[in-house]
Amino acid sequence: MWDNMKNLPGLMGQAKELKEKMGQLQDDLARQTVEADAGAGAVRVTVNGKLEVISVRFDQLLLISLTGEGSDMDQQMVEDLTTAAINAALRKARELAQQEMGKLTGGLDIPGLEKLVGG
Repeated sequence: MWDNMKNLPGLMGQAKELKEKMGQLQDDLARQTVEADAGAGAVRVTVNGKLEVISVRFDQLLLISLTGEGSDMDQQMVEDLTTAAINAALRKARELAQQEMGKLTGGLDIPGLEKLVGG
């Protein structure tokens, strides 16, 4: 037991270093973005690595079809496409965060660590 106590300062230093690296990783993820679409590109969503929606874009033809006479597009379809695109972008952002986390931890699975980057 006392042998483990000798390692305590080293472990504390490693924990501090990991905390600093986690802060840097969060900053890096905030700058990285992923994009996903739904409806063959009718709706495009960009999300950053912190799982924040940066933009939602609608294809011009989609918008024209919504306002034109005899439109076969309805509000529900646009809402469904938007939801699908956002969820796809969020999945990609989570994958990005997991990849970056794997680089930081050397592939070690540290329980709860993914919550620190929005996973």
